[in-house]
Amino acid sequence: MLVYSDDVHTREQVILALGRRPHPDLPELEYVEVATEPVVIQNMDAGGLALAILDGEAVPAGGMGIAKQLKDEILDCPPLVVLTGRPQDAWLATWSRADAAVPHPIDPIQLADAVVSLLRARVPA
Repeated sequence: MLVYSDDVHTREQVILALGRRPHPDLPELEYVEVATEPVVIQNMDAGGLALAILDGEAVPAGGMGIAKQLKDEILDCPPLVVLTGRPQDAWLATWSRADAAVPHPIDPIQLADAVVSLLRARVPA
């Protein structure tokens, strides 16, 4: 699973919120932490990722713009979760074609629910 944010604390919050195994039906998660857009694109182009969490508040490249680009350019793009600045920004995540949106501050239960539902659809039981 890829976790993108220019802020190391945001990446840490995501990883701590999800832990190694957010649900017993899923395999353990392995994280790829990324701080820049070019590395996000490189990792996503390489494939092998089940899901990506993109910080919509990252600078200079926000997660919503990256999500839109990934959905437009990658055939069978893995599910994308965008972290929005506030709950009211969920409509922007829809524009970006993200599969789910979770607002800052990160609520571990809400994030885990979004990730688990998206991973269950992709990971064989």
